[in-house]
Amino acid sequence: MAREFAKALKINGGSRDGYIESEDSIVTWCVGHLVTMSYPDAYDPALKKWSLETLPFLPKEYKYEVLDGVSKQFGIVKGLLNREDVGCIYVCTDSGREGEYIYRLVDRMAEVPDSKDKRRVWIDSQTEEEILRGIKEAKNLHEYDNLCASAYLRAKEDYLMGINFSRLLSLKYSYTVKNYLGKDKCVISVGRVMTCVLGMIVRREREIRQFVKSSFYRVVANVELADGTFEAEWKAVEGSRYYNSPLLYKENGFNKEEDAKALIDFFKEGCDKVTLTIDKIEKKKENKNAPLLYNLAELQNDCSRLFKISPDQTLQIAQELYEKKMVTYPRTDARVLSTAVSKEIYKNISGLKNIAAMREYASHILESGSYKNIAKTRYVNDKQITDHYAIIPTGQGLNAYAGLNDTAKKVYEIIVRRFLSIFYPPASYNKLTLTLDCKGEKLFANFKVLTDPGYLPVTVYSFGKQKEDEDKEKYSALMVEAAMNLKKGMNLTVDKFEIKEGETSPPKRYSSGTLILAMENAGQLIEDEELRAQIKGSGIGTSATRAEIIKKLVGNKYLSLNKKTQIITPTLMGEMIHDVVAFSIKSLLNPELTASWEKGLSYVAEGSITEDEYMVKLEDYITKRTDAVKGLNNQYQLRTYFDYAAQFYKKENNGKKTKNSKKKEG
Repeated sequence: MAREFAKALKINGGSRDGYIESEDSIVTWCVGHLVTMSYPDAYDPALKKWSLETLPFLPKEYKYEVLDGVSKQFGIVKGLLNREDVGCIYVCTDSGREGEYIYRLVDRMAEVPDSKDKRRVWIDSQTEEEILRGIKEAKNLHEYDNLCASAYLRAKEDYLMGINFSRLLSLKYSYTVKNYLGKDKCVISVGRVMTCVLGMIVRREREIRQFVKSSFYRVVANVELADGTFEAEWKAVEGSRYYNSPLLYKENGFNKEEDAKALIDFFKEGCDKVTLTIDKIEKKKENKNAPLLYNLAELQNDCSRLFKISPDQTLQIAQELYEKKMVTYPRTDARVLSTAVSKEIYKNISGLKNIAAMREYASHILESGSYKNIAKTRYVNDKQITDHYAIIPTGQGLNAYAGLNDTAKKVYEIIVRRFLSIFYPPASYNKLTLTLDCKGEKLFANFKVLTDPGYLPVTVYSFGKQKEDEDKEKYSALMVEAAMNLKKGMNLTVDKFEIKEGETSPPKRYSSGTLILAMENAGQLIEDEELRAQIKGSGIGTSATRAEIIKKLVGNKYLSLNKKTQIITPTLMGEMIHDVVAFSIKSLLNPELTASWEKGLSYVAEGSITEDEYMVKLEDYITKRTDAVKGLNNQYQLRTYFDYAAQFYKKENNGKKTKNSKKKEG
């Protein structure tokens, strides 16, 4: 990436060890994080040994150190930043909280004087135009001081909760856990976000276990029309003899089959042929707009569902596409474009004519001029953007397309298709809803017919892997035409009645993609896209960190990820850690509380609250929880909960316990 900056700026200097230098400019780089927070033993060697007496650990001044393995590059960067002939420093780390943190740590550790002119480059893609714009419009680094403060606070928060609570719970409960599992040692790893996510998975698993299936029975009439029959379903709406009856399962079924049969007998009583009268008819046109653009969470969910790849893999691919100039910055929560970008959007579209599969769509958009009005649509909204707009193709870097692996090509293609679809009209449907009357009881039927596919052929729909309302037409064209000509008061004949047995379903297990969505929405799995778009507020973790959290929980063997299905389940150890936390610091399992910490960091970034105000609340939370756990003596009680969880896992010959092999994956 540094070479791309040098190329854009026409810095044709010689390549040195760790930097590029010309007559008047230098380009150098970090390699990820160069500086990190020091462990407690850097403050006092005695703190290397874990002890309840030394908790909580709340330093007044935080210590930092250069990471092992990158000290050479840090030395190079430090030397360059402090060179007397360097008067102006452009900071071009990733345009986000973590990127800010990476540079500020280096700046502080290298003791770069404030007398130097430091400017922040904030860009949305790696294209040459965007790099040059970012440098031309670079602001004074101090304008990002609030963002810097929130970055330092996020690190301190994760550090303090991780160090204090992991040590606290390990000292208090690890002996109980390791003995139960037959392990030599056990460290209980706790974190602000990861423990909350573990709680979401364990709760869902236990809801599934405790779920009791029950059958219900629906009454359906096959109604004669044109060259076939259509289905009309009975419901116990107001006015029905069964309205609010204890015999019902919801409003459209009975708990017992004999009650469903009794209703059919009532319909047939005294009739050779049962007729239904059209009591109400409603015809309307319905439009369905193209979905909003991808943010990282949406992209990770679709890639998990369509391609069965993990959120971590999706982020890696999106980052690769970003570095190859093919897409915009991936670590974004926004699903819309900025007004400024919308004015130049034809450039992005034009470049996509160079991809054979997209040429027809891109050309049509440019020829029709549909892109010209995009700023007036729901896809452009400056108020919904914080750091970056949605992930879209740049229309550039396409010489790298052929070199992508198959999965990366698929990820790129769904980003392109989602982008191009917003310039197409909505899909249009004719919708007909019928209310039919039989002896005072109501039956309901509806027809939905696609009249104009609009954007649908452009989207991921064309992969054939996403169900749409119009996937299969239930009825023939002749029947649909006859249905559309029906009028109120007409009588229709019933061919036969059927009783359809159904079964209640347990909650679904999370997939890696739906877990990302649930994290984005503070623990709520909201699968309806329109509803998600309306929800405001911070989630659990950030777009940049969610995939890494899941990966860490799997790495710690607290969660199990099925690579083929992407379904996530807890391990026995994960359930035990959950119970330890539930009996000690239960609030760590609360998604709303975890989201509120993230919201607080946002308030610091926007200047609503100060760094000191945030730290006071954080230290108070840690102190109170630590003191409370020290006074607990509930280890023996936990064994009952461990025994409950263990019954769903089997023992292997070596004494360790693993997932019960009979358990379904999803």
